[in-house]
Amino acid sequence: MSSSQPSESPATDAHAIVIGAGLAGLVAACELVDAGKRVIIVDQENEHNIGGQAWWSFGGLFLVDSPEQRRLGIKDSQDLALQDWFGTAGFDRPEDEWPRKWARAYVQWAAGEKRSWLASRGIKFFPVVGWAERGDGTASGHGNSVPRFHITWGTGPGVVEPFAKRVADAQRAGLVEIRHRHRVDELIVEDGAVVGAKGAILINDDSPRGVASSRDVVGEFELRAKAVIVASGGIGGNHDLVRKYWPERMGKAPKRMLTGVPAHVDGRMLEITENAGGALINQDRMWHYTEGIENFAPVWDKHAIRILPGPSSLWFDATGKRLPVPLWPGFDTLGTLEHIMSTGYDYSWFVLTQKVIEKEFALSGSEQNPDLTGKDLKLLAQRLGKGAPAPVEAFKQKGVDFIVRDTLDELLKEMAARSGDVPFDAQTVRAEVQAHDRAITNDFGKDAQLNMVRQARHYTGDKIIRVASPHQFQDPSAGPLIAVKLNILTRKSLGGIHTDLDGRVLDPSGAPIPGLYAAGEATGFGGGGVHGYRALEGTFLGGCLFSGRNAGRSSSTL
Repeated sequence: MSSSQPSESPATDAHAIVIGAGLAGLVAACELVDAGKRVIIVDQENEHNIGGQAWWSFGGLFLVDSPEQRRLGIKDSQDLALQDWFGTAGFDRPEDEWPRKWARAYVQWAAGEKRSWLASRGIKFFPVVGWAERGDGTASGHGNSVPRFHITWGTGPGVVEPFAKRVADAQRAGLVEIRHRHRVDELIVEDGAVVGAKGAILINDDSPRGVASSRDVVGEFELRAKAVIVASGGIGGNHDLVRKYWPERMGKAPKRMLTGVPAHVDGRMLEITENAGGALINQDRMWHYTEGIENFAPVWDKHAIRILPGPSSLWFDATGKRLPVPLWPGFDTLGTLEHIMSTGYDYSWFVLTQKVIEKEFALSGSEQNPDLTGKDLKLLAQRLGKGAPAPVEAFKQKGVDFIVRDTLDELLKEMAARSGDVPFDAQTVRAEVQAHDRAITNDFGKDAQLNMVRQARHYTGDKIIRVASPHQFQDPSAGPLIAVKLNILTRKSLGGIHTDLDGRVLDPSGAPIPGLYAAGEATGFGGGGVHGYRALEGTFLGGCLFSGRNAGRSSSTL
């Protein structure tokens, strides 16, 4: 890398302007710096928010045929991963041409260079590979055929760190300038090309990471560059936009939603990019979770944490009906969401035991996993001991969505009390728990969920740290009994700015707009929707990495 500042045309302030200091923006900036280009990063938040949503994440990354998989006896391949991706995505629109190409390119990268590229930046992985989105029960349909969820050692902050450090080093070398509290309101278009950005300078605000900051304006700015890269994230913090684009296929939007991302994930740059001529596609494709619980120590408004469940909890809708096969915990996120919304209510219930919560409950987010985030081996070892992980136990004790009782009668009485005006059928729940417990007495049977639990324990990773041994829920030695009220939790946009594989923003006719690029969640993680209708998990951070890399490399050649 050249450490000298390259010469720039007097008409430009830098070679590139990157809008957004999240993971995709940082990666794009790093690629530009490696090419010796000068970069200005603008972000409406303060320096505490470097890394954006990625910093808050669990750090899961989708890899194919990795050493971690092979050590656990997992047989994976690029062909199998492509089959799973396309069976999950369900691409069916003319505008899916570029998303299809992004999907093929991304899976090829995940099966090839991705792991070594990350390793060269110091990123390492927890040795047990997780099995997320286990699917719809068919070989060619939705879901991961094998475990592919690789947890970064250091979680989200561990993914962000090498790119944030590279940018900081480039700042000291004079190749990068970060302008915090700069909100872009308009892209500058001249002769059909995007040549810069302008907007408002917001008042200084030293709020901690994730806390909503002031939008008071104290000035204006205008910057010009050869390339502008939009890397501004999605819409999950803006419930108005979520509701605006909520798809009919998932029923009516929930009356009540919790929020899984900070307020600055507001989707503002989507309309601004469209005003500059960029095409937006697949905005009705989105990814929200059904296992949201209220954070008892919230950082932002309606702050929710997602339970990452193992497969043993019995899942009921708000009225007490068990969810249909194969809508079990951890199998089909959007299938479950669609079903829950079809009931006319916007919440559901888990019923489980202390034995299940100790083995199967994890919480999404860097702050909820201090052992993995802090790379603390001693703390990590406690996951293998008796008792639930400390963050899970804290929610069990303090969370408003948890009910803990010694007997089924007591549990059902409290579930009914918390159901309010919803007609909760305690007898149906009781019958399902009793049927489950009868089925435990045989090593075979017709309960498909229980059979799936038994099959999961053939995988070493599940048996060690993820799936509890089958047991009767009313066995006092497995207790106490636990019910968890689960809320809809907003999270990801699966559509957005239409781009080609170089990250160039396309206009409605499909032609690239000179000077304009985009990356990350603003592009539906690539192309305007690399996931199609559904995701395989571990693919959101990876989409930011891959799309940021492509946009940075391509724009550096201008």
